[in-house]
Amino acid sequence: MNTPAPTAAARYDAAALTAFARQLLEAAGLQRDMAASVADTLVQGDLLGHDTHGLALLAGYVKELESGGMRASGAPLTVSDKPAAVLWDGQRLPGPWLVHQALDLLTPRAREMGTASLVIRRSHHIACLAVYMLRALEDGLLLMLACSDANAASVAPFGGTQAVFTPNPLALGFPLGGDSGVMVDISASITTNGMSNRKRAAGERFSHDWLIDAQGRPGNDPQLLFDDPPGTLLPVGGLDHGHKGYGLALLVEALTGGLAGHGRADPPEGWGATVHLTLHDLDAFGGKHDFLRQMDHIAHACRTNRPADAQRPVRLPGEGGLARRRAQATEGVRLHPAIAPALAPIGQRLGVPFPAARRD
Repeated sequence: MNTPAPTAAARYDAAALTAFARQLLEAAGLQRDMAASVADTLVQGDLLGHDTHGLALLAGYVKELESGGMRASGAPLTVSDKPAAVLWDGQRLPGPWLVHQALDLLTPRAREMGTASLVIRRSHHIACLAVYMLRALEDGLLLMLACSDANAASVAPFGGTQAVFTPNPLALGFPLGGDSGVMVDISASITTNGMSNRKRAAGERFSHDWLIDAQGRPGNDPQLLFDDPPGTLLPVGGLDHGHKGYGLALLVEALTGGLAGHGRADPPEGWGATVHLTLHDLDAFGGKHDFLRQMDHIAHACRTNRPADAQRPVRLPGEGGLARRRAQATEGVRLHPAIAPALAPIGQRLGVPFPAARRD
């Protein structure tokens, strides 16, 4: 039975989506606890509104499981283990599961020693970085997370025309007073490969010149990434201030591939990730009370700042996503219209029906 394409306003129960994703991953061979972790992480991405890094990734994950590109069971290999610094070989296990396992290991170490870091080489893709920031807010810690993919390149260094980097996301999460917090999830490039792929599939262009062709000429058509020779995404700062994004990209490369001792200097192995995590215990420094006093002051100064547009008040990073998550947990998850039609046939093939949209 074919599932009709939903309208843009279609909403789905978050628990039903999570169950579908888990069952689909299990049907593709993924170990049960890993499937549960990956499914929850993907749906949390959609709850936060990061819809290019939520269930939009599920079809690709299933394909990787079926082809052997993602390992379906096992454990990371500990390459080095010092009290506050750990290196894992992820052995191409599912990235979301690996990151949550890493946070489970780091949290008690950070509380004991103040700071603890873990780097993962040869992880599979880790999905939406903002999702992991939720744990920092819940646990009252400061988390920094960086990720690169040594197996791909779509971003040129500032002033160049040939891709060297992936978008190289960098995320930061920490609590504020009350139930709020800050969740920064940014890339060293202006836009991402996921958004470029989505717009190309829809025949759309970006609103600004966020790419260059192979000759360095700016453009807004994502098709430039697929031309022969290919163009590239521009780093943050664009044509005039792209040295800023270039610097961020190098920072992420050093934290990931550099510290991992495994990256772009090695043969590619397929879609994956190299990951850096650092957790800080707020009480190990000036104390959580004074951390919140300082950061709540900054948050208030930002939120009450006179806006350039009265209809668009200043928000803190992650504030909109947290509000969206609360609303969608009750009202249903608004999926991008391309997601259900992409997943329904896979579910049909593996005997896992895609959930129906809510009617309320």
